[in-house]
Amino acid sequence: MKILITGAAGFIGYHLTEKLLKKGHQVVGIDSINDYYDTGLKFARLENLGIDPSCAEIFGKTCSGNTYGEDFRFQRLLLEDREGLPALFKEHGFDVVCNMAAQAGVRYSLENPMAYVDSNLIGFVNLLECCRHYGVKHLVYASSSSVYGQNEKIPFETSDRVDHPISLYAATKKSNELMAHTYSHLYGLPTTGLRFFTVYGPWGRPDMALFLFTDAILKEKPIKVFNNGDLERDFTYIDDIVEGVVRIAEDDLADRASAEDRYKLYNIGNGKSVNLMDFISEIEKHTGKKALKEMMPMQPGDVNRTWASTSALQRDYDYRPNTSISDGIAAFVAWYREYYQT
Repeated sequence: MKILITGAAGFIGYHLTEKLLKKGHQVVGIDSINDYYDTGLKFARLENLGIDPSCAEIFGKTCSGNTYGEDFRFQRLLLEDREGLPALFKEHGFDVVCNMAAQAGVRYSLENPMAYVDSNLIGFVNLLECCRHYGVKHLVYASSSSVYGQNEKIPFETSDRVDHPISLYAATKKSNELMAHTYSHLYGLPTTGLRFFTVYGPWGRPDMALFLFTDAILKEKPIKVFNNGDLERDFTYIDDIVEGVVRIAEDDLADRASAEDRYKLYNIGNGKSVNLMDFISEIEKHTGKKALKEMMPMQPGDVNRTWASTSALQRDYDYRPNTSISDGIAAFVAWYREYYQT
């Protein structure tokens, strides 16, 4: 298939791009490469896919890789570009679109809300319009576990009410689900939304807990432990996430011919919750250093616990994550040490 991956220089988008290319698909990747976190890491991911960073720096320039040849092309592009995005769709005629692009981060949405409006709202509508007008067969898009807010029912089910978001980031992700539903209903566009649960692993984002903690522990600096450590997360290893996304992207949708089946929504997580203090202990074990903990109160927009029910994804796609927290953290620490030469 010919697949568009938005956010291809991002953490999940990079791994998804690599997986689909290795499976023989043609992939076009786009990314704004904004400076929310170190752009050097984003360019390094692209370079690992064979893209020359000096080419990737230029907005609108098509870059071909030297690793996968013409099977992978990259263009620096904003989702909200109302001329550039339709032109890309017209040129390539995509079968499937995997939207992994978004302005990420719960806490940053308190500081720079307009970045979320531009990318996550205007950009997503622009993407839906392109999918509608250029014959895309399936849109797979990233939602987030943050839509559950302070939901106390455990584990989280996609049937739970999620109309009380506690961050703008969460509100934009819920909005994406509603927009996708509308386009599935009105225009027959098959859409599949995936509520990701705390994805971690090699090449991960520097604003995420695993990266922040590993970096500080290895440098013997204190780590900030919010809510005094009384937090739990459904941590999901990147390879498990990507395996689920690929299975959905490759689905021929034969069983989704009826109108009510064109819109789907799934949790994609590890299916269990891990205490934050146990998570830190695993990092200590694999770094060989003790953490200097600075206990902090709860952060605005944060939640106490996440835990995904993945039974629907197991039923429909035989999705079964199998990476333990210990193995996943070990892989990240090994990558971090190699990448930063520590």
